[in-house]
Amino acid sequence: MSGQPLVTHLYTADPSAHVFNGKLYVYPSHDRKTDIEDNDNGDQYDMNDYHVFSLESVGGPVTDHGVALKLEDIPWVSKQLWAPDAATKDGKYYLYFPARDKEGIFRIGVAVSLVPEGPFKPDPEPIPESYSIDPASFVDDDGQAYLYFGGIWGGQLQCWTSGKFDAQAYKTMEPSGDVPALMPRVARLSEDMHSFAGEIQQLSILDEEGQALRAHDHDRRFFEAAWMHKRDGLYYFSYSTGDTHYLVYATGKDPLGPFTYQGRILEPVIGWTTHHSIVEFKGKWYLFHHDSSLSGGKNHLRCVKVREIFYDAEGKIHLSPQS
Repeated sequence: MSGQPLVTHLYTADPSAHVFNGKLYVYPSHDRKTDIEDNDNGDQYDMNDYHVFSLESVGGPVTDHGVALKLEDIPWVSKQLWAPDAATKDGKYYLYFPARDKEGIFRIGVAVSLVPEGPFKPDPEPIPESYSIDPASFVDDDGQAYLYFGGIWGGQLQCWTSGKFDAQAYKTMEPSGDVPALMPRVARLSEDMHSFAGEIQQLSILDEEGQALRAHDHDRRFFEAAWMHKRDGLYYFSYSTGDTHYLVYATGKDPLGPFTYQGRILEPVIGWTTHHSIVEFKGKWYLFHHDSSLSGGKNHLRCVKVREIFYDAEGKIHLSPQS
């Protein structure tokens, strides 16, 4: 909580934090050094495995459980194991992860373990009909699980506006002007957590007047890094605005939306990207996020950090002062 990285022996990013069996587990991506020049496709983020970390208390020792899943063990993957997430249901633990298939198209895979730290055994194929990046899993109180996902630019979300992959959409990147912004995607997960149960839907994020956020509203519209949490019966959908570098959130009464924009959680950090998770642990709420301070500002070499957050009487999120 001092503003220091959670771990320093590895470069880590995109932390998904969950409480399993009374312990806090963090599922980040694993950055590694590369000579690839930074570009909008994200080729410089050349990750090839996942580690799982656990904590008995925030601010206490962190255990690195080692490699939980690696690229060469996933038959359908060609490269780039980007931001993952985890969930548990019926005594099993599921790791959801994006990666490029053999044609270079991002898909979302799932791997399973009997323990939260893994190792995880991947399905031989990606989730049918999945696409893009940044999967965020959420299991509601009734046991229904959902998967939220999507990322613009290198995450290829803009390539799927027709329902089929369009490689030429890389050139246009995303809508612009006073038109509805690209929206994240959501789908119910099947009972066994390995596939979608029903169609993929667009998740509506609205302004205070009930209108869809516009493409030119870069300070508020969705770019990547979906996350869902629930507090006092209210659903909080948070995300990164990407090229404007804010973490923001919207609230709704149903996990499938619509959601109404509420405000910012975190201002821009050191480095180009921002990606997070929000979790309750031992009666307190925490924001896990990353920046590039450990590497001296190198965009593709990041480190996970954690800060406490608070809620006011109206359910608005407030960030604790940095100590």
